[in-house]
Amino acid sequence: MEHNAIHRRERPFVAGEWVSGGDPLSVSDLADGGTFASVEAASADDAKRALAAAEDAQQTLRETTVPERVEWLETIAEAIRAREDELAEVIVREAGKPVSSARGEVESAAERFERAVGEIRHLKGEFRRGTTAGHADWRAVVEPEPIGTVLCIAPYNYPLATTVLQVAPALAAGNAVVVKPASKTPVSGAVLAEIVAEAGLPAGAFNFVPGESGVVGDPLASDSRVDAIAMTGSSGAGEHVARQSGITRLHMELGGNAPAVVFEDADLDAAATAAAKGSLKYAGQRCSAVSRVLAHESVHDDLVARIDDAMDDWTVGDLFADDTDLGPLVSESQADWVAELVDDAVERGATVVRGGDRYEEDGIHFYEPTLLADVPRDARIVDEEQFGPVCAVTTIEDEDDAVALTNRSDLALDAAVFTTDHDRAMDVAQRVNAGAVRINGAPSHGLGDVPFGGNDASGIGREGLDATIHEFVREKSIIL
Repeated sequence: MEHNAIHRRERPFVAGEWVSGGDPLSVSDLADGGTFASVEAASADDAKRALAAAEDAQQTLRETTVPERVEWLETIAEAIRAREDELAEVIVREAGKPVSSARGEVESAAERFERAVGEIRHLKGEFRRGTTAGHADWRAVVEPEPIGTVLCIAPYNYPLATTVLQVAPALAAGNAVVVKPASKTPVSGAVLAEIVAEAGLPAGAFNFVPGESGVVGDPLASDSRVDAIAMTGSSGAGEHVARQSGITRLHMELGGNAPAVVFEDADLDAAATAAAKGSLKYAGQRCSAVSRVLAHESVHDDLVARIDDAMDDWTVGDLFADDTDLGPLVSESQADWVAELVDDAVERGATVVRGGDRYEEDGIHFYEPTLLADVPRDARIVDEEQFGPVCAVTTIEDEDDAVALTNRSDLALDAAVFTTDHDRAMDVAQRVNAGAVRINGAPSHGLGDVPFGGNDASGIGREGLDATIHEFVREKSIIL
């Protein structure tokens, strides 16, 4: 793959036109250092114009047929693949993701548009007969229709794939879309906007408004013209958007602190490999990352040794090298946060088996792949989301102890259970408070086949291609 750090300059896309923005958002180059791109920031007025354009496009979109929308989706998927090298380089540089992972993100984005095609063709409505006294002669058609305008608030960690997981179902269902990208990683969204702009959608059907949350995010989220908000982000950011939104359908996948519960009868090699991968993939900057391992006290030491061995297989290096597994954190503040949680755990008595330090190269911030053993239960890292390459191992006594410790946190997105006892696995999976529990594997949700989302502070609703399409339509009953 050829690559070079050409400085890019992007703009907002509103009402079918590229518009001049205000002061640029400077995007750091996490591969080579320095600045990779400047994205002209949208203003509050741009945000309002985007919503007006989306509202104007709603009737046209509502009248489109499924085959018309299918053509858009397939055209967009084809264009994403045609620009794979460009998009992969953008993701490497703005998100600090190894190139192999960046290529996978581009492919998953294209495939999500394609899979949305299949899902929207199953949304056919239904015919119903009256069944109550006085209404036995009623006949009704229950039709799905677009909800209207969907505001998509994208995260920095999967700047293309997660944005597409919001946008593809929204467009498939016939909605207008306004995308507000993460300020740290807006370039992927800008390229997606270029692709969508050339796909033949009506003006106003897709709008791209980069900018700081306080300038464009709050005015967008609080506007009554927004009919649904799809958001991936931290729990704190989600709570803020929810307070702003008023009577709007919320579709949020928020923070996580996934535990991997490992019992004494588990395959420890498999558990260790899954724990290492679940903790280190994309430097732990994933909501579904394995942030804590709850190991039965009889296997704690053995499991820690095996996780340590498994971490040897993870390579830190040139992000454009195919064998690189691990890159930097997205910002200095994120490195500060990871260091704060690790230092707290160590001060309370945790043992540093490997890692535990941060470093900086060319203004890029790294945190070493870190393994902590004997982490005390009062350590903050047991309950708080870290978003870093840290595997923290704590002991448990039995099933009840594991469930109690897991459910102590208000983050309830994902969990994993490792055991060869089917009944034990099902019992713990059903008692753990989480949106999803994986048996004998690290949390993973693929392209969106399985509904994905959290409870409590970890979100509202479930996302996934089919699940999200259903969130972005409403039903109308026509009584005959």
